[in-house]
Amino acid sequence: MTRERKELSPMENGQHAPDNGSERRHKARVRRVRLHKLWRGIRPLVIGLLSLGICLGGLWMGLQMVLEAYIYPVDVNDATPITVTIEPGSGASTIAKALYEACGEGEPGLIRSKAAFKIYVDFTGKSSSLKAGTYVLSKNMGIAQIVDAICLGNPPRQTVTFTVPEGLSIEEIADKLVREGLLEDTSTFLELCRTGEEFQEYSFIANVTNQEGSEARDYALEGYLFPDTYEFYADSSEKTIITRMLLRFNDILTDEYLARAQELDMSLDEVIILASIIEKEAKTDDFAKVSAVFHNRLEAGMRLESDAPLGYIFKTRGVLEFTAEQMQSDSPYNTYTHDGLPAGPICNPGENAIVAALWPDEEYLEDGYLYFVLRSHTSTDLVFSTNYDDFLEDRDAYRASPYETPASSAEEGEGGSADQAQDE
Repeated sequence: MTRERKELSPMENGQHAPDNGSERRHKARVRRVRLHKLWRGIRPLVIGLLSLGICLGGLWMGLQMVLEAYIYPVDVNDATPITVTIEPGSGASTIAKALYEACGEGEPGLIRSKAAFKIYVDFTGKSSSLKAGTYVLSKNMGIAQIVDAICLGNPPRQTVTFTVPEGLSIEEIADKLVREGLLEDTSTFLELCRTGEEFQEYSFIANVTNQEGSEARDYALEGYLFPDTYEFYADSSEKTIITRMLLRFNDILTDEYLARAQELDMSLDEVIILASIIEKEAKTDDFAKVSAVFHNRLEAGMRLESDAPLGYIFKTRGVLEFTAEQMQSDSPYNTYTHDGLPAGPICNPGENAIVAALWPDEEYLEDGYLYFVLRSHTSTDLVFSTNYDDFLEDRDAYRASPYETPASSAEEGEGGSADQAQDE
């Protein structure tokens, strides 16, 4: 009979069982020692990489500051064409001086530094490639673009002179841009003007788009495309064209104008809205008087009852009289059915109209003039009155006059109101 061998436990065999806790601590010590040795090995590499990263970051920031100060465009928003002539035999120093002084004494030129220009052309090896000729450049070009243009010897870019008369609406400006060949169609231009989203860096546009009721406007930029004569490159983008007009508006917006608006307790936008109506209602000689009438009506809590916004609503040009149905339009631009100013400007007013909105005729203010009407169908003169009965007589005289619409052009910004007030 086979005898089975009995296995003895460590305790029975006189041996002690291993201490599991001690074994774990021993293994942990071993791991820490290994990690410590590993860290000692790679620490110099990590410190070196961090130091290198910090140095590279500092160099990058320094490089950006240098580029911003000397290489990048003088003004990325200024696309004004500037003609520069480089005479035959001109070296890098002479060309740098011509570019630096291109805008006249005391004005920033096309480059920020003559030395930076010379260093750049020497570093890039283009010093000997600069060509004589006449170039049309602009402040929104960096040194690299300017140097490339001069090295290529490109003929001057074609420019187009474009005039925006006082009193044109945005849609009329867009149509004129197409007629004169600057734009192929109006769609992009009108969309940029409608939202104003691309021009929020201008505080006066940001204030318009962020204020309550801005969604009622046809165009956020209406009133702010300043009337003037501009010179554009023939291939200018819609945004470039709009930017030039907004910059011009900003140029004429003096601290004195802003202080006066505050004195009248009017926002800048309210001033421009009122100026746009004045622009369409009167000839220059009557601007301040028409302004006084509107200020008096607003002060008295009367509706403006101007015909000019009706022309904007119904997109009519040269129409001086409107139907009773049109006058009852519920449009937020209609000053016959809504109190106060319309939802937004109805055209882009010139500086004379803006000044008139800010400084109405003092005598007409004090005497309380509330009405005006055209003298006749063939006249652009206005007749003013302080009371409703006199206004009715003036209106009847206008209606009885021989009917003939005065020769006028929408592009000349002329407008008029047949009646400043209807029967109340």
